Amino acid sequence: MAAPLFYQQLFTLDSGLRPLFKTDIELQAMKLMKMLRGALDLLDQPDELEDTLHDLGARYSEYGVRPRHYATVGAALTTMLEKSLGGDFTLETRQAWVALYHLIAATMLNGAAHATFSSAA
Repeated sequence: MAAPLFYQQLFTLDSGLRPLFKTDIELQAMKLMKMLRGALDLLDQPDELEDTLHDLGARYSEYGVRPRHYATVGAALTTMLEKSLGGDFTLETRQAWVALYHLIAATMLNGAAHATFSSAA
């Protein structure tokens, strides 16, 4: 399964992220795959995708996820995909995933910023 590779890479890149994950890592891995599948399923519904990611970013900020963590997650995701897909992880595939992750991260960061602003008001 690809998700354990993601978490292995994530915690190798930043072991300080481990305490943010309160649930069993196998359950967390299933949630990650469900979230990625959901994002892919909503690509043709950009408004719904944006709302979903905005809410997710707000919720993650409450769990302690900070803007600096998004780059680490992106690097771990790219490594996971590269190791999982092997030769099928072409330059074009990499570019598509990187672009998608940038969209996901930017939208989630926007949701986190609005949640922080709203809770400070």
